[in-house]
Amino acid sequence: MANAKRPHLTSVTRTAAAQVHEAIKQRILDGYYQSHDYVRETSIARELNVSRTPVREALRELVSEGWLEAIPHHGARVAAWTEKDAHEVFELRLVLEPMAVNQACQHIDHRQLTALDGLATRMERLTEQVERHPQARNEIANLNHEFHRQLVQACHNQRLISVLDSVVRTSVIRRNFTNYNITHLQRSMHHHREILQALEANSPSWAENVMRSHLLAARDLHTRFPDTISPPTD
Repeated sequence: MANAKRPHLTSVTRTAAAQVHEAIKQRILDGYYQSHDYVRETSIARELNVSRTPVREALRELVSEGWLEAIPHHGARVAAWTEKDAHEVFELRLVLEPMAVNQACQHIDHRQLTALDGLATRMERLTEQVERHPQARNEIANLNHEFHRQLVQACHNQRLISVLDSVVRTSVIRRNFTNYNITHLQRSMHHHREILQALEANSPSWAENVMRSHLLAARDLHTRFPDTISPPTD
């Protein structure tokens, strides 16, 4: 009987590990955990009301994906976003995202365009409020991530979608809008709007060029403001 239960227990453990994985990742994206913050196994297990086994599995997976780094004799901590990371990630994005938006011109439908337009409009309205309500940056960052995700999805190239998802999530883009002042935000909103105009006009070259400009501007900010590196602490 004990052997018969093992597959079920394994499945339960994997499900719990997946839930822990998503919870920790979301905390990183939301800024609850900052660069070099330690993610303690015992604390996570207690807070999420799970055993330490799925937490340990989730932490290993997050280390392998680049969200966390393993520090010998200290544990797992949130990986820093360095200038080298920014250059590597944006080198890939500058090749792949213009390619994705080019293909999106051939496949995007009215429903997808309407959804993207709605996201762009919400970001524009929040940008108008950001000087009075700095916390609006968090919502802009969330919407920006979703805008790019849906835009890439519209290319209908599953391999390209998968590669870009891996590249973009490694950059943890939602944590970096604190570097954008009002001028940077307005420029980013203008790029989003022009990309939509290019898609509506079914102009792949126009869409590619605007996306490339959009990413070059973002790369400048990401490489100028990497995370501050600090030594490991207990």
